[in-house]
Amino acid sequence: MAQKKSFKNYIPRIVLLLIVIGAMIYAYKKYEYNQMYETTENAQIETYTMPVVPRVGGYVNAVNMKDFEQVKKGQLLVDIDDSEQQLALVEMDAMYQQLLTDVENAKATIRNTNMTIAAAESNIKTTVLRKEKAQKDANRDEKLYADNAITKRQTDDSKSNFDVLNAQYDSQKQDVTASKSRIDVLTSNVHKAEAALMVQRAKIDQQKLRLTYSKVYASENGKIGRKSVEPGQFIQPGQTLATIVQDSLYWVVANFKETQIRRLAVGQEVKIILDAYPELELKGKIADFSDATGAKYALLPPDNASGNFVKVTQKIPVKITIEGVEKLRDKLRAGMSLEAEVKVK
Repeated sequence: MAQKKSFKNYIPRIVLLLIVIGAMIYAYKKYEYNQMYETTENAQIETYTMPVVPRVGGYVNAVNMKDFEQVKKGQLLVDIDDSEQQLALVEMDAMYQQLLTDVENAKATIRNTNMTIAAAESNIKTTVLRKEKAQKDANRDEKLYADNAITKRQTDDSKSNFDVLNAQYDSQKQDVTASKSRIDVLTSNVHKAEAALMVQRAKIDQQKLRLTYSKVYASENGKIGRKSVEPGQFIQPGQTLATIVQDSLYWVVANFKETQIRRLAVGQEVKIILDAYPELELKGKIADFSDATGAKYALLPPDNASGNFVKVTQKIPVKITIEGVEKLRDKLRAGMSLEAEVKVK
C-alpha cells in the first residue's frame, strides 16, 4: 500500500518531465526548421490586369461582355454611339472641299496674271516698233520742215505722236512690273491656302481616328471582372468600364520581413501552399526582389523625420515564379492567399 502511494507521488513529476522533454523536442525541431526555412503567410497570387477604358465619351449602344466571361484579344466589348462624330466628319469634308476650291482659285489667279503679263509684254514689243517708226517719222519731218517741204503743223503732229507712244511704252512697262510684283503675293496666298488645306486634312484624319475609338476592343486574352457599363449609359473618356484579368500568367508576391531577406537569394526553391487547396503543394523559385519596402508604395509613406518615429519591422515584396502554372489555370485566381516556404539551407 505504501509502494502504490509512493508511485502516485511520482506521477506529476513524470508528466512534467514528459512535457519538458516534449517542449524541448518541439523547440529543437522548430529551431532546426527555422535554420533551414524562411516562411511567410503574407503572400498572394498575382497576374496582369488591363482596364477596359474608352478614349471618347458618348452614349453606349451595345455591351458585348458579361461578368467573369472569357474574352479574346481584339474582341469588340463596347460600342459607343458615333452619330455626332459622323456628322462632324461630313462637315469637315465639306470644309475641305471649300479650301480645295480656294487653292485652285489662287493658282488660277497666278495663271491669269502670268497670261496678262505675257500679253502686256507682247503689247510692249508692238509699242516699241510703233515708237521707233514714230521717231523716224519725226526726224524725217524735221528735215523736211527745215527744207520748207512740209508745214510746222505736220512736224508737230509727228513729234506729238512719238511722245504719245513713248508715254504709252513707259506706262506698259510699269504695268508689267506691277503685275510681276503681284506674283509673289499671289504665290504666298497659294501657300497659305495649301497650308489651311493640310490643316483641314489633318483634322479629318484625326476625326476618322476618333471614330475608331467608338469601338472598344479587348487588349488581351483573359476574363472580364465585374463590368460597370450598360447600354444607354453615358460614359466619359478614360472611365473604367471593366477589368480584364489575364489568365495565362501567374506569379506569387510574398512579403518577407526585412530580417529574413539576408537569407534569401534569387533562384532558391519555394514551397507554395494555397489556402484554398492545401493538398496542392506547388513549387516555385525566387525571381526578384523589390527595390523598396511595401510601406514606400503606400499613399502616405511613413516619414521617420516627422518626430513620432516608431521602429517597425518592414516587409519587402519578393516575386516568386510558379512551376507548371499552365496546368493550374483552372485553380489559380489573382489575390488568393498562400503560405510561402523558402529553403535556405
